Amino acid sequence: MTSTSSSTRIALLGTGPWADRTHAPALAAHPGVDFVGVWGRRPEAAAALAEAHGTTAYDDVDALLADCDAVAIALPPDIQAPLAVRAAQAGRHLLLDKPVATTPEGARRVADAADAAGVASVVFFTLRFAAGTTGWIDEQAATKGWFTGRADWLGSVFAPGTGSPYSASPWRGEKGALWDVGPHALSVLLPVFGDVTALTAADGPGDTVHLALRHTSGASSTATLSLTAPPEASGVGIELRGAAGVHSLPSQWGAGVDSFGTAIDALLEAVRTGTPHPCDARFGLRVTEILAEADTALSAARAGNAPSAAPADEAPSAAPKERTA
Repeated sequence: MTSTSSSTRIALLGTGPWADRTHAPALAAHPGVDFVGVWGRRPEAAAALAEAHGTTAYDDVDALLADCDAVAIALPPDIQAPLAVRAAQAGRHLLLDKPVATTPEGARRVADAADAAGVASVVFFTLRFAAGTTGWIDEQAATKGWFTGRADWLGSVFAPGTGSPYSASPWRGEKGALWDVGPHALSVLLPVFGDVTALTAADGPGDTVHLALRHTSGASSTATLSLTAPPEASGVGIELRGAAGVHSLPSQWGAGVDSFGTAIDALLEAVRTGTPHPCDARFGLRVTEILAEADTALSAARAGNAPSAAPADEAPSAAPKERTA
């Protein structure tokens, strides 16, 4: 494992809107890291991003890996996954984006590579690191007696006329809301209600997906996910109901740059202590497995032979309970 006795040298892989608006500013501002360089699939974009933040653009991934202790990755998931494996095998710690990959096999290779190399990993599920929500999630996860809950994440990325910078993303266009915002919903539901043991899924308008989940705690939950909602109908809401009453996710989260800074803190702490973070690559794998189960259920429903409940609890790499606590 790479030494981090002084400032940890972190490199950024990716130059798109998420890297430009969140990753790079947070890395440049963080007092505990040395933002050593940027690599991207478009060299001109890497050069511009590096210049904007006083760091170096690299043309070669391996050269950048040789000059850093950790990597932050802001790339499409199926490009992220093999690069994360490559970085882990080089002994570099991993600050990943969600979803880790779009197949369980791809996500498993990342988690296995991190474990084999003994490197730390953190997956940036925004709500788990945002100042306005992380304490609320921890409080609800420590509360007993939950009965049911719902998570609604209705975005307008692909709604006509919104001009979202993320609408040009090919992987979002292909995989839709299930894979883009589904991880956010699961990142809250799993620590509160426990792992998913069974699920059903149904299509809605546009790319909208409805999930119904059973959890190890005995509670049930639902999630409604969309990137094609009309702007007037967009918004995020999570509501939990149980013996402790009705609790809703705070509406004020804080700036994304600050949330990513907290994720950097979490990675540094995992490196220092050797204790895996709850949102590590193994948890990212479990989220990927559940999303893949939902995809299978949706395909079956479209074919007219949907099972009553996809056996999500039979996934071979289900994370131990403490990973979702």
